[in-house]
Amino acid sequence: MNFIALFELFVFFLNFLLSLIIIFRERKSTASTWSWLFVINVLPVLGFILYLLIGRGISHYRIFKDRKRFHIGFEKQLGHAEKAFSDRAFVNKMRKNHVIGQLINMLYVEEKSIISTNTDVKIFNDGREKFDALIEDINRAKHHVHMEYYIFRMDHLGHEIYDALLAARRRGVEVRLLMDAWGSNKTKLKEFKELTELGGQVAQFFPLIMPLINPRTNYRLHRKIVVIDGVIGYTGGFNVGDEYASVTKKFGYWRDNHLRLTGDIIYSLQHRFILDWNSQHKFEITEGEPYFPDSIAIGHVATQLVTSGPDEDKEQIKLTYMKMISGAEREIVIQTPYYIPSDALHESLKLALLSGVQVRMMIPNKPDHPLVYWATYFHAADLVKYGAKVYTYENGFVHSKTLIIDGEYASVGSANLDYRSLQLCFEANVVIYDYDIAQKLRSDFMKDLQLSQGLTLELYEQRSNWIRFKEGLARLISPML
Repeated sequence: MNFIALFELFVFFLNFLLSLIIIFRERKSTASTWSWLFVINVLPVLGFILYLLIGRGISHYRIFKDRKRFHIGFEKQLGHAEKAFSDRAFVNKMRKNHVIGQLINMLYVEEKSIISTNTDVKIFNDGREKFDALIEDINRAKHHVHMEYYIFRMDHLGHEIYDALLAARRRGVEVRLLMDAWGSNKTKLKEFKELTELGGQVAQFFPLIMPLINPRTNYRLHRKIVVIDGVIGYTGGFNVGDEYASVTKKFGYWRDNHLRLTGDIIYSLQHRFILDWNSQHKFEITEGEPYFPDSIAIGHVATQLVTSGPDEDKEQIKLTYMKMISGAEREIVIQTPYYIPSDALHESLKLALLSGVQVRMMIPNKPDHPLVYWATYFHAADLVKYGAKVYTYENGFVHSKTLIIDGEYASVGSANLDYRSLQLCFEANVVIYDYDIAQKLRSDFMKDLQLSQGLTLELYEQRSNWIRFKEGLARLISPML
């Protein structure tokens, strides 16, 4: 038997073995399993390498394996949560809308997501305004600033934030910054030398020490969380980079949603940050008391923080989206930069449309990731066939991840409606049970419609053959995108 024959036999058995691993060991979704089987059999050697780089699961890494970490500040969260269920107005709201009651219960039982009824919520959809407010809050910090971002660039905006962190540290404020190693791959730890010499702490999530053989490369920290003095929190869609706070040639105006929060929900944000920080940093936070001060909030909005990641068995944010969609009676409003849903999520929107619920969806008019965009375009157009009203935002790039149900309650956060966010990335959303906030988000959406173009079936059918080819390829491998 010659060398070529031996090599072919080796490749055959390698593919066969890898196929068995994907099918029986990794426990991937059916769509993801078939996508990987297609890739490794069409591209035998390259497919094997791609699987090692971005295909392996990480649940067995147990990055949050120390259960003591989970309890830091959690008992205090439970104590404050009792106030929610003694709030007569809130209990009556749950009874009036049984879907809200079921959703709150689902998130509490499965996610241990604590309900807060004293949240004050400020919405930002302009990056400059959001970061101006954040810098002002950092400048007033007295005890600590905890910050985690998917992207933290040391450009003009990054240096503005960095200067505020330096000033805070010089005042004696504890500063901790956690940034995703892949999303912030152009930012080097040595750029934070002055901050670390002053005692500030900076860490990378899943460092890319050997990225080409790192099985965790595909699993990223996509959350954007800031907690200041345990009483002020930020979360949403904005990263730290110039394109998020100014008009750029590539993207134009960056349209996003971000929240400034006070109230007991800050305990949940702080708890999440501590878990993420301790999973990656040798200098762990072991005492919770200084980071969970008594709340002095005077807000009246009910909120829950829901998080998810590939280390968990249940896809909590996907379940949250599906529960909200299934409970809609009149209208579903969605803003998302990427719409590459699982079959179940896609079918739930189709079922809503067939039941007479109006669905409005806004997506970008341009790609920041080409194949991802064409997969989004295909799936969004498929909803149009069922009566959905889909719009492309023409004023720049829409990046907000917002779901509004019947104009009564909403979800805002970091999680897109795609496989990557719902299965592969560590995400954080806030569910807001408040009519006024939901109406504010809906009003902002309606304003964006004036800067958008409707996607009709006639317009969709006019796409070129090249776009049809890219759509077909993107659709085939969409569970991997």
